[in-house]
Order: sequence, then structure tokens, then C-alpha cells
Amino acid sequence: MRVLLVEDEPFMADAVREGLRREAISADIAGDGDAALELLSLNTYDLAVLDRDIPGKTGDEVARRIVESGSGLPILMLTAADRIDDKASGFALGADDYLTKPFDLRELVLRLRALDRRRGHARPPIRELAGLRLDPFRREVFRDGRLIALTRKQFAVLEVLVAAEGGIVSAESLLERAWDENADPFTNAVRIVVSKLRKRLGDPWLIATVPGVGYRIDAGGAGYRINTGGAGYRLGTSGAGG
Repeated sequence: MRVLLVEDEPFMADAVREGLRREAISADIAGDGDAALELLSLNTYDLAVLDRDIPGKTGDEVARRIVESGSGLPILMLTAADRIDDKASGFALGADDYLTKPFDLRELVLRLRALDRRRGHARPPIRELAGLRLDPFRREVFRDGRLIALTRKQFAVLEVLVAAEGGIVSAESLLERAWDENADPFTNAVRIVVSKLRKRLGDPWLIATVPGVGYRIDAGGAGYRINTGGAGYRLGTSGAGG
């Protein structure tokens, strides 16, 4: 999951982003309304977390722009404005949820996951494919009924691959969806994480390279590995290591 965090207090923003990272949620930070609108025009987000009292365009204006865009992007207002009238006006603007400061990070994570599940175009809460069962809410992965222990980043990468449902996912797209805007586009992090993920999923290997294209889930057919130096990977149902 990738969220836009609109918060003008740097220490608060950094603390929230770090906490979300520990829960496999990537967050880009905008310190003012104008920066938020720019990021929204450049990137695709699953959720927006808005402070209302920010420099430049207000959080209310950002929320209004999101609603007017017709993107359906869910909005959680995270603000110190805690009067019932404040909440009423926030919901009237199009907010899907409202959390007041101070707050517990765990509650924020639970609310974000709940919003993600309720999205009209969201992935089903549980996906089953090629012997894999992935539960985004509980962050659990089973293969043929066996629980697979994954790191947060490995889970985030697998979640993106599974959500594609057979479509090709480029390494660049994986970097965008499972990391955040600060990720180095020239990094080999994707290759490293996918390599470790392949080993975690066990035999027979489910991850194979799709040369020069990207990453693809192949729910049917024989799974196989193509050694090409890391253009991308696909998931299959069986295959030989190598």
C-alpha cells in the first residue's frame, strides 16, 4: 500500500512515515497543500492522509480537489481539529475517515487498512493463486496450507505481484508501489528482495524471470526460472530451480 501523507510538522511526518514503513505501508510526505497536489498529479496512491491546517492550499482544498478529480482516492483526515463541527465539515468535504491528534499509530494503521479494504476498486481481502493464499489484513501468506514467514518488504512485493492477477509488473512499478518516492531508481533492491522472496516461498520455485519485461503471475502452466540477470520475474505453479 502506498499513501500520501500531508503533514507540515517534519518530526511528526517522519515519525508517522517510519511507523507505516514497519507495517509495509509506503508513505510520501507533502509538507504543504501545493506539494500535495503536485505529488497527486505525478503518482498513484492508495490513500491520502491529510492534515487540515497546512501551508499553501489547505487540507480542505486538497480534499476538495481529490473529490473533484473523480479518482475515488480515499481520504483520512489526521488533524488536531477535534470538535464535532470540525469532523462534520471534514466528512462533508469528502473525507472517508477522521482521526484526531494525538493518536496511536496502531489505530492509524488499522484505519488505513480498513479504508483500503472498503475501496470500490480494491483488491479482495484474501487472494488465492498458484497454491498461495495471501491475506493483506493479517499480513499472512500460506503456500499449500503452510505459513510462510516474510519480511515486511517481501510481503509488500508479493502483494503487488499477486494483485496484478497475471498482468506484467515492471521492476520500476514494483519499486514505486512497494517502496516510496525516496527509493533510488538505480538500486538493485528489487532484485535482492525478489531473490530472497523466491527462497522464502520454497520448492518448487514459484518465481521465474520474464526477460526484459517485468514481473508476472502465471496461475496456470508450469512455473520455471529463466536466468537473464534480473529484468523481472513471474510466478508459476511448478518448476525447476537453477
